[in-house]
Amino acid sequence: MRVMVIVKASRESEAGTMPDEKMLTEMGKFNEELVKAGVMLAGEGLHSSAKGKRVRFSGSRRTVVDGPFAETKELIAGFWIWKVNSMDEAVEWVKRCPNPHPSDSEIEIRQIFENEDFGEEFTPELRAQEDRLRAEIARNEKK
Repeated sequence: MRVMVIVKASRESEAGTMPDEKMLTEMGKFNEELVKAGVMLAGEGLHSSAKGKRVRFSGSRRTVVDGPFAETKELIAGFWIWKVNSMDEAVEWVKRCPNPHPSDSEIEIRQIFENEDFGEEFTPELRAQEDRLRAEIARNEKK
């Protein structure tokens, strides 16, 4: 199964405070363990919400809202995509992760949908489209 591991934002990340060398070193070691174990598929840090935008949908109307956004604890500062055997395995990996912020922090784990999760509504034509798009994305990553 694949999971998205979400690093919640903190006061520091929303203030744009960059991690120090010690944190980057610790996180680099952790990422190396993840890669060597075949767990890590992707991972990135995100700039503060001050540089972000939200698009709100209401019927056919779209409204763009500029950051920063309130409720720091609900914002995302970074993420990983992991391939694990179970949610318990993902939890064990997260417990080994260095605290991603100088202050208290929180990491959330969410299972990613797989094609099989969508049932018969995900028709063979839709699956073929999905496969074609994933192949195109892979080609674009190599460019």
